[in-house]
Amino acid sequence: MMSKINVRGASAWMSMALAMGFASMTMAASDQTTTWNGKVPPLATPWTADVSPRNALPDYPRPQLARPSLEHPQWISLNGLWQYAPSDGQGVPPFGQTLKDQVLVPYPIESVLSGVQKHSDYMFYRRQVDIPAAFTAHGQRVRLNFGAVDDDATVYINGTQVAHHTGGYTSFSADITQALRPHGPQEIIVAVHAPVDGANVMVGKQRLKPEGIFYTAASGIWQSVWLEPVPCTSLAQLNFTPVRTLDAFTVTATLHGRSEGATLHVTAYADGKTVGEASGPAGHALHLAIAHPHLWSPNDPFLYTFKATLTRGDQRDEVTSYAGLRTIAIGKVNGRNRIVLNGKPTFLLATLDQGYWPDGIYTAPTDAALKFDIQKTKDLGFNTIRKHIKVEPARWYYWADRIGLMVWQDMPALPTGSNDKLSDADKAAFRANVSAIVDQLKGETSIIGWIPFNEGWGQWSIPAAAELAAQIKQRDPSRLVDARSGANCCDTKGDPHAGDVYDVHDYQGPGLPSPDATRAAIDGEHGGLTLGIPGHVWPNTPINPYGAVKDRAALTDGYVANTAVLRDKGVPKGMSGSVYTQITDVEGEHNGLFTYDRKIEKVDEAKVRAINEATIRAGGQP
Repeated sequence: MMSKINVRGASAWMSMALAMGFASMTMAASDQTTTWNGKVPPLATPWTADVSPRNALPDYPRPQLARPSLEHPQWISLNGLWQYAPSDGQGVPPFGQTLKDQVLVPYPIESVLSGVQKHSDYMFYRRQVDIPAAFTAHGQRVRLNFGAVDDDATVYINGTQVAHHTGGYTSFSADITQALRPHGPQEIIVAVHAPVDGANVMVGKQRLKPEGIFYTAASGIWQSVWLEPVPCTSLAQLNFTPVRTLDAFTVTATLHGRSEGATLHVTAYADGKTVGEASGPAGHALHLAIAHPHLWSPNDPFLYTFKATLTRGDQRDEVTSYAGLRTIAIGKVNGRNRIVLNGKPTFLLATLDQGYWPDGIYTAPTDAALKFDIQKTKDLGFNTIRKHIKVEPARWYYWADRIGLMVWQDMPALPTGSNDKLSDADKAAFRANVSAIVDQLKGETSIIGWIPFNEGWGQWSIPAAAELAAQIKQRDPSRLVDARSGANCCDTKGDPHAGDVYDVHDYQGPGLPSPDATRAAIDGEHGGLTLGIPGHVWPNTPINPYGAVKDRAALTDGYVANTAVLRDKGVPKGMSGSVYTQITDVEGEHNGLFTYDRKIEKVDEAKVRAINEATIRAGGQP
């Protein structure tokens, strides 16, 4: 007897269809879900109707550097309705002008949840906000924070430019104190240029003309925006890097403001009890020894919590953070190079996760939705996710850290076909964005490896992959680098013979690469078995017959057989991991284990979990 998926919004006929293995499903679902402004989404998720201007992603956006107090909240979410206007890119910002249209931030303008549902290369956002007097009391500074804006953003406060940021996948903030008026509402204007694949910028799978394996664009503000007061010298970032002996963290801090004379004190807690303390100059790394270390792994995703206090003169900045104690490396196991977690061999069994939503495109409708994909990946017995050519909001990594999934983090690709058209400036911008992404995410416990290039997309030469691998490794020596995922695939550039991992793609596969003299081996993409469910696919996309199966039972059997090859042949060859395509359908791709709307699980969860757990055990689960 099959279990019903426990997601709100699944109707009775869906449950019957599950029980019948989809064999009799010929009619589209009747979905009358509407969004906050009455628009009917092209395809609704169970969370679509939960989104409104009053509760647009209200959770604190940055769990690893959190300042909110439960008694006296010290931040203001600016998610919600902003005024909006498309632009031709030629006009001056509309200072003091009311814009006639509205957009729900932080959903990209192409999404139904934004209320706009249309792309523009240029656009203006405008909002007025009252800032509490307490935010500027005692010499405090007010910072305006953006999770991400695609792609180029210029920010004005009361007509004064306070920030300019390029790169659609990295956060930025600005001290806006000097631009504030003494009284009354403060005007915020954000001018955005979003060329998508019309320029040689990091774009991932976004396209102005989506089709096949490329999807709808996600332009403008697509991650949370918020205000918070901070001292003149404040913490901008905290990183906790486990030492190789797995009994301490190296703590490094990045500051806003002057660092001379600033002292950092960090206390570590395990289950509420103090297990370590360290103090020292804020500009130097601290060694934070941990009593009775408790390691992080997918089987036991234990997280330490931290309280950090930055002191300079009579100023104090207090934040909370968290991290897991774990290492990842390449080690010799029976004479072969294998990936080892905490010094023990493991098989990194992953799904490809592209992070697209039919209602929010790049932005999950709610935090519960953001958590859903990660939790279901874990429920299905996987221990790893390949986050495919996209960077997620900080809360996605928080859930991966907490639920216990290792993450291969891709760099968002340049447009396909751009390889021979890149200027030196394009290449320099890509390198800079790679460094910025690594710097932003290197505190996340779940991330165990970086992938700069996928199948050569935007890779301007064979040495480029080796160059980027070295650049990343220098910036973050604590993680693995897969210099090019799909070294055997799709063009003539081939294997760069660099990094820590040799990675092939094989559909349906799986590929069975062997480790070489310096690298472990994985199949970075395989599977792709296709089952489209009428009523649960993106409109006007034909069901791709590539790798087609007839029903749920056939999809389950195909997945089990595919993964059994990894268990029976891949592990004995010394493989260290694989990536199955994919966790959910996405627009024109119908090869997910879930439908794009997340309403139907297309496989037998128990059978998938059983073969996955057997494969991980065979690979030496730590």
